[in-house]
Amino acid sequence: MSAYIFAGFVMDLLLGDPARIPHPVRLLGRLISLLEAALRRLAGDSGRALKAAGVVLALLTAGFAYGATWAILRLVLAVSPWLYAAGCTIFVYYALAARSLADEAGKVHRALEEGDRRLAQRRLSHIVGRDTEHLDEEGIIRAAVETVAENTVDGVIAPLFYIFLGGPALGMAYKAVNTLDSMVGYLNDRYRDLGWASARLDDLANWLPARITGVLMPIAGGVWGKDARRGFRIYRRDRLKHKSPNSGHPEAAMAGLLGIKLGGTSYYGGQAVEKPSIGDAVKPPEAADILEACRIMKTTAVFGILIFYAIAVKLGFN
Repeated sequence: MSAYIFAGFVMDLLLGDPARIPHPVRLLGRLISLLEAALRRLAGDSGRALKAAGVVLALLTAGFAYGATWAILRLVLAVSPWLYAAGCTIFVYYALAARSLADEAGKVHRALEEGDRRLAQRRLSHIVGRDTEHLDEEGIIRAAVETVAENTVDGVIAPLFYIFLGGPALGMAYKAVNTLDSMVGYLNDRYRDLGWASARLDDLANWLPARITGVLMPIAGGVWGKDARRGFRIYRRDRLKHKSPNSGHPEAAMAGLLGIKLGGTSYYGGQAVEKPSIGDAVKPPEAADILEACRIMKTTAVFGILIFYAIAVKLGFN
């Protein structure tokens, strides 16, 4: 099992998101849109019916992702064990997003280095859910660092965790849950009822991976000369400040390592949302912090896959 996981991991680091090839996550997005439309027609305007529809949406999407992946791999195994290994490797590759996250964050960094704040705002809007058009340079940097820290969990550590736990099928089921949350897991009027189940399921799925990430990240930062002790200190102090039960863990560790303060006022759909401050302002945010965050993210991923492998061998899962 570990051979195809490592192979898929390396493919992700080298190739990133295959933009010209049909991606399972994009296909899942289309499925979610179709199911949402059908379930809304059935549920009507009833809040209770929409909540029930949200449960059905979450279960159908995650179940389809697991079942389809399992069926495809069983079919290719019947043809050839080598084809099965290749299929597993590709699904692992599809489940991970370290390279694409670093590439998109790197584009924001380059725009800032070129002095083009408008371009940096547009590029940042591709990887964050908040409004970006009024952010100053420090706000852009904070937002980019926050999204790199958060996505270390759902783009790398959590998929690896579930792949080691239950193979590519469980990894793709996790990606379905994560995609559901990004599409319908909002507290606005449109999704408060329909999206609640997807949001809660995503919180549950990321609970342990977020805490694993929060512990691994200071160690990873220490490899690059960051203050690991400060990373652990800020992690312990600020990890529970975030409204999300999971996002504060990687954000606090990253803020401590970089010596910057995250959080503050953000805007979503024109509405101000006040987030608690995470970290200490040892220094002002700098554009280079975005690249440092990406480097820490990738190193955290390497530590994660090695630790998961060691645990799998110890428990006889490998």
